[in-house]
Amino acid sequence: MQGRPGQGPVRPSSPLQATGSPSSQPAAPGAPTIMVGGIPHAPVAPGAAPARPTATQAVVISRPLIQVRRVTPTTTQAKQYPMAPGRTALGTEKREYKVVPDHLGRGRELVDVSKNKERGQRKRTGGETTSVSKQELSDMVWGRVAIPIRGKKKKPTKKGAKTQITQMAEEKKVIKLQEGISVSDLGQRMGVRTADIIKKLMGMQKMATANQVIDAATAELIAVDYGWKVERVGFEVEDYLPEVVARPEDERPRPPVVTIMGHVDHGKTSLLDAIRQANVASGEAGGITQHIGAYSVTTSRGDVTFLDTPGHEAFTSMRARGANVTDIVVLVVAADDGVMPQTVEAIKHAKQAEVPIVVAINKIDVPGANLDRVKKDLANHELTPEEWGGDTIMVPVSAKTKQNLDLLLENLALQAEVLELTANPTRPSVGAIVEAKLERGRGPVATVLVQEGTLKLGDAIVTGTHYGRVRAMNNSRGEQVKEVKPGYCAEVVGLSGVPTAGDAINVVSDEKAAKQIAEHRGMKERQSELSNVSRESLEQLFAKTKAGGGPKELRVVIKADVQGSAEAVRQAVEKLSTHKVRTEIIQTGVGAITETDVMRAGASKGLVVGFNVKPESGAEAAAKAQEVKLQTYSIIYELIDGVRTRMEELLEPIRTERKLGRAEVRNTFNVPRLGTIAGAAVLDGVIKRGSLVRLMRENKQLFAGKMASLRRFKDDVKEVAQGFECGIGIENFNDLKPGDIIEAYEIEETRQSLN
Repeated sequence: MQGRPGQGPVRPSSPLQATGSPSSQPAAPGAPTIMVGGIPHAPVAPGAAPARPTATQAVVISRPLIQVRRVTPTTTQAKQYPMAPGRTALGTEKREYKVVPDHLGRGRELVDVSKNKERGQRKRTGGETTSVSKQELSDMVWGRVAIPIRGKKKKPTKKGAKTQITQMAEEKKVIKLQEGISVSDLGQRMGVRTADIIKKLMGMQKMATANQVIDAATAELIAVDYGWKVERVGFEVEDYLPEVVARPEDERPRPPVVTIMGHVDHGKTSLLDAIRQANVASGEAGGITQHIGAYSVTTSRGDVTFLDTPGHEAFTSMRARGANVTDIVVLVVAADDGVMPQTVEAIKHAKQAEVPIVVAINKIDVPGANLDRVKKDLANHELTPEEWGGDTIMVPVSAKTKQNLDLLLENLALQAEVLELTANPTRPSVGAIVEAKLERGRGPVATVLVQEGTLKLGDAIVTGTHYGRVRAMNNSRGEQVKEVKPGYCAEVVGLSGVPTAGDAINVVSDEKAAKQIAEHRGMKERQSELSNVSRESLEQLFAKTKAGGGPKELRVVIKADVQGSAEAVRQAVEKLSTHKVRTEIIQTGVGAITETDVMRAGASKGLVVGFNVKPESGAEAAAKAQEVKLQTYSIIYELIDGVRTRMEELLEPIRTERKLGRAEVRNTFNVPRLGTIAGAAVLDGVIKRGSLVRLMRENKQLFAGKMASLRRFKDDVKEVAQGFECGIGIENFNDLKPGDIIEAYEIEETRQSLN
């Protein structure tokens, strides 16, 4: 009898229990013995009705002749399953049985596997084997007290230690920053979600995205809230610059740097020409200076370096830059014009730079010159002349007749002696970029004013985001020089790009150090640009939508001959923005107008403006193909007027109606292929051919359109005056009746003003 799956053979305890049901009868005597799994079974006689197995009841087919005891596996972990009996338990012979599933897959059977081994031994030895009696078989079965059934998985005797949450040591909670860090990177370093950091920033009234860079100060405020510290271990430029030990015995006198400033057309360049005995003013466009010119002049009192600055209002930054690098400011005021707006601005720049001012009252030979009025106006701006008890030197001069030029140079030399200007020519050179430009064949050219040390050929230099090695130097007279001492200017060739005017220039140990400094500065500029990106709020977008898209934009690409002029033009164009039209500078560069500039302007539907530069050969063809307007100027105020005109063209013109005259229909005529023609008399004004007309009937407008034809007798005429008769045809309208009034008018378009 088979038990449940997973159980071994069952030993019956009583005849009734063995049968499993009253209907099961034992086998008749003399019935054949059936071997099942190596165990003898006696068949069971079937009852009256053949039994069939069900899902809950089994049918006894045969009963084992030997008793088999059910063995329950031990469940305690301390006990182990006993081993099978050895050879001594059953004598010299051992039988091997294998527990396998039965043919129905519901129970298990014992298979004697030792028979196969015996057969193999018989073939090899050819000997006889002894048979096993029932008693020995019973002892063998009962000796195996445990059937190897797969037990449960053993649990470990000792439970594993739980994961402990550890805290980072306080000395390790340090974030090292250079300049800034993105919000996502800050969250990853601290193990804080990016959304939580953004909420912190919103609480600090700062809107930022996950990829936006925040400065080190803001990152430090956030890190403190989470128990972290921020250390600034940024790139130090001073580590790459040569160390200098200041010693008084190394100081040597140097020439003074004098900047000439004043209002436009007050004679600054003419005065400098008279001192230099040159004629620079005649070669300037429009007769006005639009660059910073640096010149070294030898006088009887010694060498003097002059910087000539523009006087136009657009060159404010140039004047400020000239005042910052100078030792003395010469303020030129025209005796016939007096103090003007740029004169006041130059006084402010000089006072901010804390440099002494020497006033040169020019054009004293011109009729109408009034020195006392000029001095009075200057006294109102805290420049009191010495003869009035003040401390400002004022020299009346004439650039045209060269009157009192020696007196002016003598006062400059006296002022320089009072300042005791000295410099160390043996230390590594330090200077300032006065002007920069891009020349064909030479590349970037920078006008450098050396302030400390001596600049030599082959020196590794760095200025702003550009670096290089000095390949050539020319002085103000165009002569090549091998070294430039403190207080002198020179044009330097060899930089990697056009530097920004006003930046400092330093000599470093080698070109590798110069490159590292320039790359670090470039990285800082890019980070600052990314962090300063302005995003429109929802309210601003709603306001722009309500206003019909906001102000119109004029996109401009600016190219100039020198860096200072490009900066001045950029500032002048940006100041033209109004609430109606806003100017947006796409790019500002130095050099000729190229195809790339035209393509960039065409992509943004903008304008290319050149100042003192010409387009290259392929740029004009590209401008025609891209339909980009390309304009070049040589005078700053003409450029400003041209850009302002382009801005006005973007605005919708103002349309107004202007009445021409009235005519009364007296009769109508039907003309083939022309329709109805009105024979009318002009009541007032004039009727012009092609004008717009309005048909009135009983003081109500019946039709509005355009006049098709105007004839007097059989001739076409341009206009008919009051008191004359004519024939009038109206396009797409034939319902004309006597008594109708035809009003002629035209639409006039006027350009809007930017204000």
